[in-house]
Amino acid sequence: MPRQLFEAMIAGSGRYELVKSIRSADMADLVCGYCKVDLILMDVLTELGASGLSAAGRIKRRFPAIRIIIVTSMPEVSWIQRARDLGVDSFWYKEVNEEPILSIMDRTMRGEHVYPDEAPVVKLGDALSSDFTDREIEILRELITGDTNQEIADRLHLSLFTVKDYIKKLLLKTGLHSRTELAVKISQAGIVINDRQLIEPD
Repeated sequence: MPRQLFEAMIAGSGRYELVKSIRSADMADLVCGYCKVDLILMDVLTELGASGLSAAGRIKRRFPAIRIIIVTSMPEVSWIQRARDLGVDSFWYKEVNEEPILSIMDRTMRGEHVYPDEAPVVKLGDALSSDFTDREIEILRELITGDTNQEIADRLHLSLFTVKDYIKKLLLKTGLHSRTELAVKISQAGIVINDRQLIEPD
């Protein structure tokens, strides 16, 4: 439904023409190869597990003149910086942004880079997403993979004791009662996304 709303908005704008609307980001760079595209509205989580950020990076390498706006409803804390690093022109949150997307499109086409200062703040138990340190976010990201504490420790080059200590502190900070509840709640909140579930071809 959001994609259909964007289609209707563009069709009724009077100043933009819809070239193509696709479900999976994996097809975006192919479309850019045979259609004249000036601007892309790109979600991050698309069908078939394809990453819009990965697709945006490929498009920027092959077609640097095409402007890209990332549009998402997920408050994943790393995506704003990742979009900047990939050369994405602008970034817009669907539910919380007061400026309409057409205005963001106009400004982006004028050469502006429109980005929010930070991801939306989300509540997780007794804590806010802004309360977590970078290392705590890293631990939370690993928790939602379902891996064991030892596997997380090995991947992050930490001791098992350190990982367990971080999880204990996160439970105290959030007021949640178990490692499993913490993993479920963090997934539901969308503060971190398991990137390994996304398909990110080169």
